[in-house]
Amino acid sequence: MDCYLDIQVEPDSEISTPALMNNLFSKFHRAMAQTCNGLIAVSFPKHGRILGDVLRLHGTQQHLNQLMAQSWLKGLRDYTIVGDILPVPSEVKGYRTVSRVQKKSPQNLRKRSIAKGWLTEEEARHSIPDSKQPQLALPYLQLQSQSNKNVMRIYVRHGDITQQAIDGEYSSYGLSRQATIPWF
Repeated sequence: MDCYLDIQVEPDSEISTPALMNNLFSKFHRAMAQTCNGLIAVSFPKHGRILGDVLRLHGTQQHLNQLMAQSWLKGLRDYTIVGDILPVPSEVKGYRTVSRVQKKSPQNLRKRSIAKGWLTEEEARHSIPDSKQPQLALPYLQLQSQSNKNVMRIYVRHGDITQQAIDGEYSSYGLSRQATIPWF
């Protein structure tokens, strides 16, 4: 992770920043799975209540070049500003994880309880109501599954800044609970 590349989305009157970021991230995820799965990490340097307008890709020069050689940004060129691949600055604030946070939906909890034989279907409906849906106070991406067309939220947590880098694996979303990215 000695290089990075920033991609900034440029909203207009018809398409919002979060909608563009969702589309950009969805295309990134598909390209990453086909090209360099687990070799590139992501962060959102302007995150807050929302993820902001910049997707930062972290990796080696070789892997970032390999990803950017693909035509995965097709259809988004008018809405994005793609920076150059640059070396990570020598002075960084530290290192942090950027990870996905998942919570099981009430529907999944009911289904599992019934399948395991813990509850009958009626007991599951009564004891696990839809109102038990957890609300996370984290920014998220909203993506549509290519396989079943379900809409899903990818909640993103930027971990605390530490002074130690930790190597590890990244998912096809470019996220990891253990591996860190340089934060600057």
